[in-house]
Amino acid sequence: MHIAEGFLPPLHAAAWTAVAAPFVVHGAREVVRQVRRDPESTLLLGAAGAFTFALSAVKLPSVTGSSSHPTGTGLGAVLFRPPVMALLGTVVLLFQALLLAHGGLTTLGANVFSMAVVGPWAGYAAFRLLRGAGSGLGPAVFAAMALADLLTYVTTSFQLALAFPDQESGFVGALSKFLSIFAVTQIPLALAEGFIGVLLFRVLTDTAAADLLRLGVLRPSEQVPPADGDVTATASGGVDEHAPSTTTPSTTAPSTTAQDSEGSR
Repeated sequence: MHIAEGFLPPLHAAAWTAVAAPFVVHGAREVVRQVRRDPESTLLLGAAGAFTFALSAVKLPSVTGSSSHPTGTGLGAVLFRPPVMALLGTVVLLFQALLLAHGGLTTLGANVFSMAVVGPWAGYAAFRLLRGAGSGLGPAVFAAMALADLLTYVTTSFQLALAFPDQESGFVGALSKFLSIFAVTQIPLALAEGFIGVLLFRVLTDTAAADLLRLGVLRPSEQVPPADGDVTATASGGVDEHAPSTTTPSTTAPSTTAQDSEGSR
């Protein structure tokens, strides 16, 4: 992953394009809905795409006709759900194929299915499972980022094994060989990507807690409390109840009344 231009047989390339296309179309619709529903998330949406582009551009040689690299798709899957990443991942892979000769146009469908469909769904499933079990944000993000990376390469191994079965052991033997070769570079990369995700979400928790709360990623109890003595609106829209009151006591001027000094005898 990415599978190089022209490496897959034409029938396989066309088949994977047909399989990936519905996910990309659905993803485009979800992106439009997300922007209309929450315009404030547009900046974070662009950042998720840029993060995926930058991280997946780090290329290490691996199986012939392919390469190893981080994917970065777990971030967008956690923030915006996997359908959104189907479109963002496709855009990233298209630009990398055109500008960096990373992947290819004929193999775009296969690369999209592994990196922009299977990877995000695997990472998001791990995230929701751990959060539902009461896990903190850090472990859930680590699992999401690492599994999104690993499952991308499991899928790529599956695609290559289908296209190039072993002459003696067939598909199963080829799959075993591809997985074992990818594991040398990909397992360390997946673990590193998991740690990067944890660090990144710590920064987002400090700087964009309101966005994470609105997207349902962060729980209200997990937001960073404001510093003592600051009158700060919380990310959920309330006012810090521990902030000192700035109400000034009202003063009432004494009324003077003219009294009659003359008394009657």
